[in-house]
Formats: sequence, structure tokens, C-alpha cells
Amino acid sequence: MGKKFYITTPLYYVNAEPHIGHSYTQIATDAIARFHRFLGDNVYFMTGTDEHGEKIEKASIEAGHKKGDEKAFVDEIYERFKELWDNLDVDYDYFIRTTDKKHKEAVKYILKKLNKKGDIYKKKYRGYFCTPCEMFWSDFQAEGGICPDCKRELERIEEDNYFFKISEYQEWLTEYIESHPDFIKPDSRRNEILGLLNNNKLIDLCISRPKNRLRWGIEVPFDKDYVVYVWFDALINYISGPGYPHDMKKFKRLWPADFHIIGKDILRHHAIYWPIMLKALGLDMPKTIFAHGWWVFKGEKMSKSKGNIVDPYYLVGTYGRDTFRYFLLRDMPFGLDGSFTEDSIVRRHDSDLANDLGNLLNRTLTMVEKYFDGTIPPKPGPADVSEGGRRLSGIIKTLPDRLKDDMSGLDLNGALSSIWELVNAANKYIEDSKPWALFKEKEEVRLKQFIHNLIEGLGLAAITILPFMPSTARAMWRQLGFKEDIDKLDFKAIKRSGLSKPGIKVKKSKPLFPRIKSG
Repeated sequence: MGKKFYITTPLYYVNAEPHIGHSYTQIATDAIARFHRFLGDNVYFMTGTDEHGEKIEKASIEAGHKKGDEKAFVDEIYERFKELWDNLDVDYDYFIRTTDKKHKEAVKYILKKLNKKGDIYKKKYRGYFCTPCEMFWSDFQAEGGICPDCKRELERIEEDNYFFKISEYQEWLTEYIESHPDFIKPDSRRNEILGLLNNNKLIDLCISRPKNRLRWGIEVPFDKDYVVYVWFDALINYISGPGYPHDMKKFKRLWPADFHIIGKDILRHHAIYWPIMLKALGLDMPKTIFAHGWWVFKGEKMSKSKGNIVDPYYLVGTYGRDTFRYFLLRDMPFGLDGSFTEDSIVRRHDSDLANDLGNLLNRTLTMVEKYFDGTIPPKPGPADVSEGGRRLSGIIKTLPDRLKDDMSGLDLNGALSSIWELVNAANKYIEDSKPWALFKEKEEVRLKQFIHNLIEGLGLAAITILPFMPSTARAMWRQLGFKEDIDKLDFKAIKRSGLSKPGIKVKKSKPLFPRIKSG
């Protein structure tokens, strides 16, 4: 067994259907997890759904369910998330729900432990609450009664509640973040949190709602008149999923998490509330919290309230799941914002996938069929010393380590760019070598060298795109005729040469990516 690698997505809120933002986080995390399986790591990839809170209560009623039937509503939406992840070829290890029995028991256990420790107290809460964001805001934070995050008008509330003493941990958290530069990534997000901590005094976190205002939640174990605040409940999934406190052997094997992958809009919860919760429990911190950017549409973040949500089912159905996966990971550097247009998907499909990758595979297999009756010929002794041959061989040799460097920094866009450098070099190699002329002039040795280099490059391309476009990688592998199971190959396999073994029969099929636009 390789080293442990535990990676998580946030829990997706089930008040509505999954959208492109959920898909982006999920596909990116899947690509990272698949790459670490490639390295031989013992990967535990966890995802799930957040199923409590006031928004869920309201959404359930709006969907036609009676009050008290929230579980039936969340069961329906939960299935839609699982269905989409299957459609997107997301290979997670565990799906957690906050309505799971073991998770609810973990939340109650933690509340009792923190209450006994003296970190929880009761007082009257006077301030604002944003139902869409499920966030409490003080008068100081919510100037004019407007939510600082979603800019909606806030509800003024006054109610007795339980509070968690996060203010007592501010100095510790600041020092921890300053002394652990990889704890929050990218650096811009780390600076954002440090700026907040250095310029503001933390206000203790309200962690309950009275049942006369909200019933759909986990009951506070030491006061049956209250339910747990949804964010306090949801964050605990990262430790309840791997076993805390019901399976401590499993938990000790998996914790701490190597990466929490989240969107930047929930950074505060993960970079302030969550580490303080862990510190109060005496548990280790996750190694890295990585907050990626947003997809924006016409200059605005996609949101249900603005009506600019893009349906991932439509995009997958129209362009195919691997085109969708490739576009999301290639078109926006991981960590920054990106602008979504449907034209951008078409351009990526026709240029990178149809013209570059698909055409390279189709042309190469056509030449194997035409020049060698569909069978990879014996490899001649000397290497191709042409400029194109040397350049392609150099990229093949260095790509594995470059890819490892890209992925260690979660540079998914850079990793795909590195792979496409190989694809583009192979296409140029065809144009420069003029194999049709080599065949006509009976330059058999050079033609064999040429075919072997192309097959070697395509084999490596197939292996390295597997974390990003699994279906495409498998289809390429089948057409190339290789006998090994591509899903069982590891990093050692992409560092060795000799994929293009003589005698392999290629199996050319229909083009992988037919062009969307003609011309």
C-alpha cells in the first residue's frame, strides 16, 4: 500500500439541483484523486451532501412536501447529485450525508465534548441572519442590514442561543496560519484570511437555532429545544466520514486530510471556524485548504437567485462528458475565476480535442493501417535523429516528472498544457516528417522509427489524460491495441518506454471528437 491521501469536496447543499459550480469542484477533485492513485497512493476521496437547515425546510415546502417531510425531499435531491457524479465519471470512495446516523451521532458527541470543556455557553443573540447564506451577521458586519456576501436584505432576529468561543482561539489561529504557508491556498486566499484576523476581533459563533424557529436539524444533545447550526453540523463531516469517533482506527489512518477542496465563497467557514473546532477538540489540522475561484457568466457569479445557472446535464448531453471535464479544467487556472460561455466549450472541443488530439490518433492509426497492414512493425535499431523526432522523444522523456510537478501544486490547467505540448509536438512531427514521402521513397527504417515514436507518444498521452478524461483515455488505449488495463497502470508505467511493442494490432474506430462547427 502507498501513502495515505485523503481529499474532500465540500458538502453540497441540497435545497436545489446541482449546477456547473458543483461540477467544477467535483471534477477537479476527481482528477487530483485519480492522479494520486496513479502515484500509488492509498486514496480516500470523500464527497457528500449537506441536508439540514432553514433553506432545506423552505425548499421542501416549495417542492410540495408537507412540513416534517424534509427527509423525503433531501432523498430526492441527493439522488440527483449521485446521478450527476456518475454521469461525470467521478470516482469517489465515500459519499456522506449529514442525515446519516453516524454523522449525527458524531455531531452530538462533539457538542457534548466541547460543552464539557467549557467552550460552549448560552446567551441572547441579537443581530441578523441570512437564510440563503445560512450565516449570522452582527450589526457591525452587516451595514444597513444587508448581507456582506449575497447582498440581500437580512432578517433581524433576537433569540436565546448557544455560542462557541472562537474568539479565544484567534491569536492561536493567526500564528498557525502565519507559520504554515501551505495551510490555505492559493496565497491570495491565505492573505485574505490573515487580513481578516489581523484587522478584526472574532465574534463567538452562534451554533444553534431554537426549535420554535427551525425544526429540521440535529438536536442539541444537552438541550432538546434547540437544533445545531447547519455550518457547525456540516463541517464535522470531514472527521465523521473517516470514522470519528465511532471508528478511531480508521480515523487515525486517514486524518489529517491532505486537501479540502472548496469554493472561495465558503473560505471563512473552512479557514476560521473549522480549524478552531479541530483545535478545541485536540485534533490535527488538515494539511491544505484550497479555495478555487468561481465561474462567472456575463461578469456575475452564477447563482440561482440571478437566474444565470448553467445546467451541467445540458452541457454533458450536448458536448459529451469528457469535453465538459476538459473545458472546466483547461479553460480556467485552478484558484482563479473564469468566464463561462458556451462558445468557449465549442472552441476547446474543436481546437484541442477534435483538431489536435482526435485527429492525431486518427491520422496515426490510418498510417499504421496503410503502411504496415494495421500492425505495429518491429522497431529499427537507430533512433530518429531528426529535429522533430528528437523534440518528441525529449517531451516523452520529461513529461511524467513535469506532470508530477504540475499536480503537486494543483496546477490542473498547467498539467493539461504539458500534455498538449506532447500532442502538438506529435502533430508537428507528422507534418515535418512527411511520412507519405517516406513511404513513396521506400525509406522503411525511417518510417518504422516514425510510427514507433508516434505510437509511444499517443500511448503516453492516453495514460496521462486518464485523470482528466477517463473515457477518452480508455477509448484511445483500445484503439492503440495495448493489452494492459490502463486503469491499473501507475506512475512507473508512464516513466518507462516501450509501449509501442511490435506485433500489436491497432483497432481504429470512429473519430473520438467529431467537430461541432464545420471548417
